Amino acid sequence: MSSKPLTPETIREVALRFKVLAEPARLLVLNVLREGPLNVGELIEETGLNQANLSKHLQLLHAGGFVSRQRDGLYVVYELSEASVFALCDIMCGQLQRQATAHARRLRR
Repeated sequence: MSSKPLTPETIREVALRFKVLAEPARLLVLNVLREGPLNVGELIEETGLNQANLSKHLQLLHAGGFVSRQRDGLYVVYELSEASVFALCDIMCGQLQRQATAHARRLRR
């Protein structure tokens, strides 16, 4: 981890990316894309989101650099830009697990 202080601009950029990830539906889309590229119809089927809602989330994920898109004939196919976003999710899941374990220990006392 970098020991350099973050600049105000960097802090704003990081906050914007966290804001994109703060929506459960967008995390769901990213998790589904973890298995590989999918077109919008496949994403609708896998996520249960309607087309308008999914399109809004895909636009924000694309603008945030989390997914890339490519036209394939009549379809637009989406895929993860990079899987490193799941490193962040793994860190958070680990923290949640540690907190749940500590809470359970406190309850048993």
